[in-house]
Amino acid sequence: MSLKKIRNIGILAHVDAGKTTLTEQMLFNAGAIKIAGNVDKGTAISDFLDVEKERGISVKASTVSYVWKDIKINLIDTPGHVDFASEAEHSFKAFDAVVLVISAVEGVQSHTETIWSAIHKLNIPCIFFINKCDRPGSDTKQVITEIKKTLSPDIFVLQKVSGEESNSINLKSIWNSNEINDDLLEILAERDECLLEKFMEEKVTFEEADKTLISLTEKSYLYLLLMGSAKNNCGVTEILDAIVKYFPSPYVNPGNELSGVVFKTAINKQFGRMAYVRMFNGKINIRDCVKVSSLDDKQKITQLFSFSGGKLYPVNCLEAGNIACICGIKEAKIGDYIGEKARDFPDINLNTPLLTVQAIPTEEKNYATLAYALQELDREDPYLDFQWIKEERELHIKIMGWIQIEVLEKILLNRFEIAAKFENPSVIYKETPLDVGKGFVNYTMPKPCWAILKFLIEPGEVGSGIKFKSEVSVNKIHRKYQNEVEKTIPLALKQGIKGWEVTDILITLIDGEDHEIHSRPGDFIVATPMGIIEGLKSIGTSLLEPVLNFTIKAGEDLLGKVVGDIMMMRGTFENPLIGDGKFILKGILPVSTSIDYPIKLSSRSGGKAKITTHFAGYRKCSDEEGVIRKFQGISPLDRAKWILQARKAITQSQKS
Repeated sequence: MSLKKIRNIGILAHVDAGKTTLTEQMLFNAGAIKIAGNVDKGTAISDFLDVEKERGISVKASTVSYVWKDIKINLIDTPGHVDFASEAEHSFKAFDAVVLVISAVEGVQSHTETIWSAIHKLNIPCIFFINKCDRPGSDTKQVITEIKKTLSPDIFVLQKVSGEESNSINLKSIWNSNEINDDLLEILAERDECLLEKFMEEKVTFEEADKTLISLTEKSYLYLLLMGSAKNNCGVTEILDAIVKYFPSPYVNPGNELSGVVFKTAINKQFGRMAYVRMFNGKINIRDCVKVSSLDDKQKITQLFSFSGGKLYPVNCLEAGNIACICGIKEAKIGDYIGEKARDFPDINLNTPLLTVQAIPTEEKNYATLAYALQELDREDPYLDFQWIKEERELHIKIMGWIQIEVLEKILLNRFEIAAKFENPSVIYKETPLDVGKGFVNYTMPKPCWAILKFLIEPGEVGSGIKFKSEVSVNKIHRKYQNEVEKTIPLALKQGIKGWEVTDILITLIDGEDHEIHSRPGDFIVATPMGIIEGLKSIGTSLLEPVLNFTIKAGEDLLGKVVGDIMMMRGTFENPLIGDGKFILKGILPVSTSIDYPIKLSSRSGGKAKITTHFAGYRKCSDEEGVIRKFQGISPLDRAKWILQARKAITQSQKS
């Protein structure tokens, strides 16, 4: 299929803005489904899990396809709830353009801003769709103003709406060949020198102006804005037309090497594990053997499936620019490259897991089965970061929020037939070195082994993560052994001396020794954690706690109480903006003290106050303000047991 005949798009939104309803109406209008599904009734095609049908929210990204005006549209409907933002985050690797849905009633919300930051960072073409214009309280003028102020001023509004707040809304195009809108023409002329010259001479045709608009939209210099009511199928046809006309054909890599990326994995009851792949170059045929970045051996493709509506259908090959499901790569992980590295994707973060919980089977006999199920779910969502602490018989995962716990319990029950509960939720803290110091390890006994390492450990810049460098000659430590040290360091820092992951740290290998006869790569894997944790123990670490940026909007009479709340929660705030009997307060709050505050604020204000938050990062806190937990498993500080465990020579009784 010609690249000009394909569009790969994402539908994104804050929860309840109506993106899944919009997806259903697109499929219906394009003839891909006979009846548009209803989210509230649990009949939406793209909400395929039982828990999605029950709760009326999207939990997993869903890929569907339809044809409009001879163009194939691969559409990925992503969850809008912040607890499931990782699904949208992974899907960005497959998008060439996106539709960002915003409610005409609620306007730009906190997660809308987070999504927009990712769109802007990746420079992805975007169409804004203001939905729910029929709802009481809708105000498209206000929302457009808010979009221009909060998200981007480069908005190109294609329609006017009348009859808002009713089921008889009317949309009128203000960009068509019948009458050129001078205000819109001026916006284009300001961004295109050739058009500006013709504009000054009043010689611009609509075709020339529209061609310029296509170019500016594809380059993300302008963002189109449409509006309507997806529920009433109003404005949907206009969105379909805009997608095929103004969105770009798929990006493909230069060169001839096979390249693609895995953006989702899932289990299909009939076909087993599937990898959802966006191809950037070359093509894959059934029975081809392909290289996968995280796997050593080439993988044989057993089946390929494309999409029609919400259903899969078999195909013989997957070509550049297209999206399909691949069977045969059983160990594929999200982010894996098929063939050569597809392209560089800037890091984006739509949400960060801030809580860790322990999963416990209702019946002890299901312990191992629950561990297997969580491994499967972890493969589908790496942010779960599943930890199986076999020494303690504990199963831990990281989560975004409370609703995710409820959904996971449902998925475990419905899909794996395991009843489980999640206990002991805790905020995820981190550690960072207090000072500069050194760590040393001499691992030469009991033989055979030989790994001597000396590290310089320093605090890193805030947000720098883990940095490593070596100043040791290969004459002292062979390069292959130094590579093992570098690979082991992130694993060694999963738990520090206070039980949390260590970050914002610079580690330098400054001395050491291998042995021509006794050394082997595994010796350096065993030795590295011992040397680093010993060094951290000698210099100490400081706890880091997660914090949120917040914005509170409420009546002026609540200002004093809200300020008092913020101070009680160890938060900080800027000077409030006051006007029209209301205030806007911005600042920073610790996650640990503010988890339940949205509920408290809503209760205090009778639901009239509004708080929006998003993750701001980590900041230092005292041990009393944070949580110190015991080391999970065997600590490298317990040298004897650590070595015995590494050599698989320790018994269960010795572990305990």
